[in-house]
Amino acid sequence: MKKTILQPLTALGTVILSGGLWACHSDTKAGAPAAGAMPNVQANLQGYIVKPMAISEKITVSGTLIPAEETTLFSEVSGRVVKLHLPEGQTVKKGTLLVKIFDGDLVAQLHKLQTQLKIAENTLKRQQELLAINGVSQQDFDTAELQVNNIKADMELIRVQVSKTEMRAPFTGVIGLRNISDGAYLTPATAVATIRQTSPLKLDFSVPEKYSHLLKTGQKLNFKVAAIADTFSAKVLASEDNINADTRNLKLRAVVQENDKRLVSGTFVEIGLTVDANNNALVVPTQAIIPQARDKKIVVVKNGKAEMRVVKTGVRQPQMVEIVEGIAAGDTVATTGIMFIKPDMQLKFNKVQ
Repeated sequence: MKKTILQPLTALGTVILSGGLWACHSDTKAGAPAAGAMPNVQANLQGYIVKPMAISEKITVSGTLIPAEETTLFSEVSGRVVKLHLPEGQTVKKGTLLVKIFDGDLVAQLHKLQTQLKIAENTLKRQQELLAINGVSQQDFDTAELQVNNIKADMELIRVQVSKTEMRAPFTGVIGLRNISDGAYLTPATAVATIRQTSPLKLDFSVPEKYSHLLKTGQKLNFKVAAIADTFSAKVLASEDNINADTRNLKLRAVVQENDKRLVSGTFVEIGLTVDANNNALVVPTQAIIPQARDKKIVVVKNGKAEMRVVKTGVRQPQMVEIVEGIAAGDTVATTGIMFIKPDMQLKFNKVQ
């Protein structure tokens, strides 16, 4: 009898439990999305309205101050120094006699040729008078004339050799430390001293290949020296006509505008260059950029929905980056939560700059 009563109760419990589970299942379908499903709305975002603004890229390159002119003095001939005028650290004018080498033998030869020339010229004069009265042949006269010309040529050769015994300043400049003394015997391999023209100074520097097209002849630039607080200026004079294949840099030379005695050739300098200025650049905050393997993207809001756009960037600054392709002025871009935004997702902002 007890077994008969328990069977209907068990069946009734099963029906009630099944009904409860079916009700719960129906509520789940009609209510919120199941756990793990991605919401189609991204809220509490921050955005930025794209607008034109001035932007520029500044780089710092190193350079070296060099003299306007510099050369090491060598003797053209061997010989003993008989006169020395090398004022170390002092300025000498172009053409100043700096070193004189013994030339007594050459001077003696020149005097000998001068005497021979006088005799040859007298002989030529007599031959010319005799030729006028047919006293000598034309050949005899030509021979006398040739003798005069040969002596003159020999004298000119001796004068050139004498000039090589004189070492003169090739340009106005400052004499460096000399390496010889009076009475020293010089050879063409002996470095006598260095002369430098330090006014104006020049500045040699190199820039990366990507910026080589931005520097033009006559362009002004500023530089600083570590030991001096002041800023100095220079103008680009010229550049090499090729990129260095090893460093991928372009070498340039500028002329320093100031004649400041504190600036010394050989000094290391740092040059600040504004290489890419644009007064109407379209920029976005750096955090708005989504880096990809082959390109870069940003999230643009279009009709309240997310649109993923591929962009091309330009000048980069600490807080902003230039967009040269992919957006237009007035576009609104997302700057927060961008890694969780999917295409066509509804976007809601709580702050737009």
